[in-house]
Amino acid sequence: MSYYSRSPPPLQHPVPTHPAFIPEPPSTPASPQGYKRFASSPPQNQQYAARTQYHPPPFQPIPNPQPQHIPDFAAWGMNDTTAQFGMHLGQTAVAAGQDYVQKNFAGMIQVTMLKHHFNVSNSYVMHKLRLVIFPWRHKPWTRKIRRTEAGHTEWQPPRDDINSPDLYIPLMALVTYILVAAFQTGLQERFHPQILGTSATRALLVVLLDFLFVQCGCYLLNVQGTGQVVDLIAYGGYKFVGVILTLFAGLLNLNPTIYAFVFLYAFAANALFILRSLRSVVLPDSPANVGTVNPASRKRRISFLFLEAVLQVVYMGILVRV
Repeated sequence: MSYYSRSPPPLQHPVPTHPAFIPEPPSTPASPQGYKRFASSPPQNQQYAARTQYHPPPFQPIPNPQPQHIPDFAAWGMNDTTAQFGMHLGQTAVAAGQDYVQKNFAGMIQVTMLKHHFNVSNSYVMHKLRLVIFPWRHKPWTRKIRRTEAGHTEWQPPRDDINSPDLYIPLMALVTYILVAAFQTGLQERFHPQILGTSATRALLVVLLDFLFVQCGCYLLNVQGTGQVVDLIAYGGYKFVGVILTLFAGLLNLNPTIYAFVFLYAFAANALFILRSLRSVVLPDSPANVGTVNPASRKRRISFLFLEAVLQVVYMGILVRV
């Protein structure tokens, strides 16, 4: 008998059986929403309606925005009314101060002019310091002029003109002078925090005195020009470079003769720098001023320049005494 002579038995699929009786669920109270319990599957049309019916999500209220943080003034012994009055008074005072400065000083010192005097570069700072310390062989001293897109002429910024005054070097020199003066008093074991305030006050008073002297001289000599206020303050601040050199000579405990020589050299260099730099302010070379200054007035202006240069020894002598 062959191996394949016997055929396999036929496959038999299981026949599903349904229960003859579906027990009813226990009775429940009527639902308040009106739902109906079905004993068996609902009809086909009701199933389709149940699937297609839209049920909106439950409403969720939007939370209120967080209130701004208000300082607890009660911890400082003040009630809310007093604190609000104080804050309102402070805001009013600040607004009044800004309005006063805008009305009285905006025409004298403009923000654009300050930006112009702070437009410097590293190369300019290095060359300017060398010019202030060694002004003997520098030429020329005239400032450069450029023409704007509107057709007006203005001075070139310090970045592009070594002869243009800036406020960066005077401001940094002023801060350095205050720190060096405090350091010197510390080495002499007589430092006090008030030294910082005293040095700053002395320096600002010297700059103010120098500025008022030059400004009054320009007024009496009928010297007119734009941007004189910032230029004069900048020129008056370059003296701190020579003062710092003198203070460093004192820190090295050099011979009094060498110390005096350093001071005299710093004074002579600053005097020549002021004499040649202020010439563009007192004796401008612009075409509009050619022929308007008579010989007598020109002589008085030159004498004023020499007097301003000589007064530098007085200003620097006050500053080196710390």
